[in-house]
Amino acid sequence: MRQEITVDKAIKRGHLIVNIPVFIAIIGCPALALYLEKQNLIPGWGIGIAFLIGFVLAWLIWSFMITKWRIWAFENVKNVHELKKRAIQEKLIWNDGNIFEKTEIRNSEDKSKLKKLEKKFEQEDEFREDYSLPPKMEIHYSKVYNYFELGISILIIGVGIYFFTKGETKQYILGAIMTGIGLYSTIKEFLKALDTKPKIIIDSKGIQTKNVEFKKWSNIESEEVVQEGYGKSAKSYLTYFYDEDEFEKIEIDSLNVTHGELENIIRTYRIRNNKNYR
Repeated sequence: MRQEITVDKAIKRGHLIVNIPVFIAIIGCPALALYLEKQNLIPGWGIGIAFLIGFVLAWLIWSFMITKWRIWAFENVKNVHELKKRAIQEKLIWNDGNIFEKTEIRNSEDKSKLKKLEKKFEQEDEFREDYSLPPKMEIHYSKVYNYFELGISILIIGVGIYFFTKGETKQYILGAIMTGIGLYSTIKEFLKALDTKPKIIIDSKGIQTKNVEFKKWSNIESEEVVQEGYGKSAKSYLTYFYDEDEFEKIEIDSLNVTHGELENIIRTYRIRNNKNYR
């Protein structure tokens, strides 16, 4: 009997066999060209050609390997809806119908396998209760994240003061701006460090956030953890509808919970609520 793979493991394998080779192609080709140019083996304009070759090679690698990963992952993971959502959020695959999705390289055998795997999407995902979670979960600001941001803010102040004391007009202005930004950020992070109130409270009865008073699960719909943006600018949010047409969206990156942990938390307490009202 084939052992099912978790969504997390499938995503990690996707990054390993798809994104790492893509990254190596993009960086490796220009790096090799730069080395060859230093050795006077190719002309300087060859570096520009290498960037183009690296991009094309990286796209070909992605187009071929992503299809192989899709087939393997959808065959071995049970919760294919969650897998597809995570893969899109983590930039492994594109949304259905996206022009870039059409560049995936699929032979007739690949197309046949993917067609058969579409049947798995006719079934809803199944989730299990995490018995390790307490009766109530209180989520606060992350101390680690807070201290890191506080350190960066203080560093900005230090750099700002350095420029401020240089005496030249441009550096004086730059130093004043950086010092102001650093002070604002430092005060902001310091107030967070003093804030001990939970930002999200979840239990088998419902959810409460710093923005929205307690709501019962019966009044909550479409709760999920989503990721928006790309790369380092990407942010994760807890979102849900309540009281039919009201909407809550709270950023979680500065909280002491990860994207995956919060997904597990909201599913577990939803399951516990369902059990109580059966």
